[in-house]
Amino acid sequence: MRSAVLVTLAATYSSAVGLPETYHLDRRDDLAHSPPVYPSPWMSPNAIGWEEAYQKAKDFVSQLHLDEKVNLTTGVGWQGEQCVGQVGSIPRLGFRSLCMQDSPLGVRFGDYSSAFPSGQTVAASFDRDLFYRRGQAIGAEHKGKGVTVVLGPVAGPIGRTPEGGRNWEGFSPDPWLSGIGIAETTKGIQDAGVIACAKHYIANEQEHFRQVGESVGRGFNISGTLSSNIDDKTMHELYLWPFVDVVKAGVGSIMCSYNQVNNSYACQNSKLLNGLLKSELGFQGFVMSDWQAQHSGVASAVAGLDMTMPGDTEFNTGLSYWGTNLTLAVINGTVPEYRIDDMAMRIMAAFFKVGLELDQPEINFDSWTLDTYGPIHYAANEGFQQINWHVDVQNGHGALIREVAAKSTVLLKNEGALPLKKPKFLAVVGEDAGPSALGPNGCADRGCDEGTLAMGWGSGTANFPYLIAPIDALNFQAADDGTRIEAVLNNSATSQITDLVSQADATALVFVNADSGEGYIEYDGNAGDRKNLTLWGNGDEIIKNVSSLCNNTIVIIHSVGPTLLTDWYDSPNVTAIIWAGLPGQESGRSIVDVLYGKVNPAARTPFTWGAKREDYGTDVLYEPNNGDGAPQQDFTEGVFIDYRHFDKKNITPIYEFGFGLSYTTFEYSDLAVEKKYPTAYNPTAGETAEAPTFGAGFSTDLNDYLFPSDSFRYIWQYIYPYVNTSSSAAEASQDPHYGQTADEFLPSKAIDAAAQPLHPAGPTLDGESGGNNGLWDELYTVTAQITNTGDVAGDEVVQLYVSLGGSDDPPVVLRGFDRIHIEPGQSVQFNTTLVRRDLSNWDTASQNWVITDHPKTVYVGPSSRKLPLSASLS
Repeated sequence: MRSAVLVTLAATYSSAVGLPETYHLDRRDDLAHSPPVYPSPWMSPNAIGWEEAYQKAKDFVSQLHLDEKVNLTTGVGWQGEQCVGQVGSIPRLGFRSLCMQDSPLGVRFGDYSSAFPSGQTVAASFDRDLFYRRGQAIGAEHKGKGVTVVLGPVAGPIGRTPEGGRNWEGFSPDPWLSGIGIAETTKGIQDAGVIACAKHYIANEQEHFRQVGESVGRGFNISGTLSSNIDDKTMHELYLWPFVDVVKAGVGSIMCSYNQVNNSYACQNSKLLNGLLKSELGFQGFVMSDWQAQHSGVASAVAGLDMTMPGDTEFNTGLSYWGTNLTLAVINGTVPEYRIDDMAMRIMAAFFKVGLELDQPEINFDSWTLDTYGPIHYAANEGFQQINWHVDVQNGHGALIREVAAKSTVLLKNEGALPLKKPKFLAVVGEDAGPSALGPNGCADRGCDEGTLAMGWGSGTANFPYLIAPIDALNFQAADDGTRIEAVLNNSATSQITDLVSQADATALVFVNADSGEGYIEYDGNAGDRKNLTLWGNGDEIIKNVSSLCNNTIVIIHSVGPTLLTDWYDSPNVTAIIWAGLPGQESGRSIVDVLYGKVNPAARTPFTWGAKREDYGTDVLYEPNNGDGAPQQDFTEGVFIDYRHFDKKNITPIYEFGFGLSYTTFEYSDLAVEKKYPTAYNPTAGETAEAPTFGAGFSTDLNDYLFPSDSFRYIWQYIYPYVNTSSSAAEASQDPHYGQTADEFLPSKAIDAAAQPLHPAGPTLDGESGGNNGLWDELYTVTAQITNTGDVAGDEVVQLYVSLGGSDDPPVVLRGFDRIHIEPGQSVQFNTTLVRRDLSNWDTASQNWVITDHPKTVYVGPSSRKLPLSASLS
């Protein structure tokens, strides 16, 4: 116990003020620095949407003893119980442990649950309703398994680099689209009665060097995780943007990330947690650490962390920065009583906000085995009982998954080859068209690329209940149509492929893919992040070979992001190209729906397809660049990622952001802009109340916190809030700070309980979270007429872009979209509003949002580079 206390206190100063977390104060003078922001803001009882939850949380937390409050904040340890993360229970009040479970596309490790399309895939639909319905279904399946907190959705990574391993878990490198995606998904999840945990906060943009141990295991000598170094303007206008949307949507939890930001760990960076999230955005929920992303005790507590996951300092050590150490820290005053109360309040307010009650349904699955019976405490191999009830929570969601996947399929090229109409002969080529010989779940956490690709790898995965491969659905369709169909599902079978596609009347369907995932898995030299942007399995050569032999070659790409198409996309024999993303369990049926015109494609690419890797202007840092210190990734490109970079540098992409074709055609006309006259924007003024505490206080007698050995048996490696002996404080006294008050070694105001000034860019105490309430004032209404000029019904994704006019602004930024169904010959009105936030820039001097004097222009069209309508904004 003593050693853990020493680590907690010795790490306090360096981490709390934003210096590298290396347990010493040596540092390079030229490294980026994160300023301290203290104290950690406490909840507002009158925040809109949180009032009832606050009162219920107050009633509950006021009954808790100190050790019970600590139990709420501290995970029980890796594999301590059934879920990937659980905090301690409070049996005295009938409160069972909260269950935290991946993933953003289904119940990780669950059986009889669904595998949904990825976030990036559904982003391509540009359909708010699909975002919401997918989120609601995911939430319902988690709730049916007894999960309390869904570890998703994702806006970090946002997708700074196209090679980023986990980009597919999120939505888009455009912050506006990503913000809508994460907000609507969160609303769906929480309407299903579970807490959403938006992640990974923030600038978690690559897998390389995300953890020291993982990196050392690969031969890299580093002492700290990668530092994402970002300026204030870029943080606000790009990386923080979608988190603003999800906070405004009422998200209950946010997960802080592994990386450092400006050389302070994200889970103890007071600027990020206290300053941006809880003060400026007015976030009322709780901040949860990523698994092993906590690096200190007191420092992370006063910097704004509310819950540590999975509880142990490293997996299966039984040691914790919190647990016993947090109990001691509150008793000795280094963590103030109001801070532990606020942690508990935030957790319980999020709990009650989504409609949860104390009589939660029991957890009916186990993350560590699919066996029906086994140890409830898996790490300790103790508590043998029934742990899996094999509850079916799918509830017919396959139909929704099929719909989402089809409506998210992007038609990139079509020279009249599609839709298919009872083709005479289909020649299907590529391993990606078929099933894996290992089965859909044959690789742990999907950590391989065998057969058709329907999700990436890592903790963001779920078990497939079934996986319909494209060849399966194509065979059934061919049988119905009387089409001859043959397939070669081996990418190395060159002669067989040649023989197949060389035959007369062949329509060749070539299925290819590119995979990636989380950094703890390395596959074919791809350590989470992709090592290049080429297709896997020799896909590019297969396409070139097939298209040299067959003049009707249709390419279907399943991928985690853009790939390089330069060598073959403009071949006249490549008659169609489709990007189908990561479609989930209904992969085959959804692609057949699009290929045969049962669904008229309307999706848009949520990222840019560049001609070469260098065109993107950003890349993964693959080698350490700071000696044996923390690698430094300087985000010198600012807000200019993806299409913003291409536009600024006037680089021609192969397919621009927002591009996508249809089986019909549309015409845009009659743009109209109506100006509204809201009240002036006023910086928020005033103060909070003093920090509240709840309950009757706590005892400082360590005998009251002794392990209750007469009540229950100690479980090996399980994290408890109790002390082993009443001499624990004496052991802690060997720390060099013992005997000092917290004010003597913590940063200024770290435990200040006085009323605090409200952030000028933040909400009022009785306002809605998400920043200054004036940012959401409507300034303009924009309308346009969209006409279907073709002969089939279809959806059109109408996009609105704005030029903010400044020399350091992107030429255009997305600020609106709608997916509209239009019958042949019909005209429908596109209607949207622009709010103050849409037209504002972050001003680093005033630390607030401003509308500059630069001329503003609004554009409407079908993609970021096809904008036929425009108007000036007065």
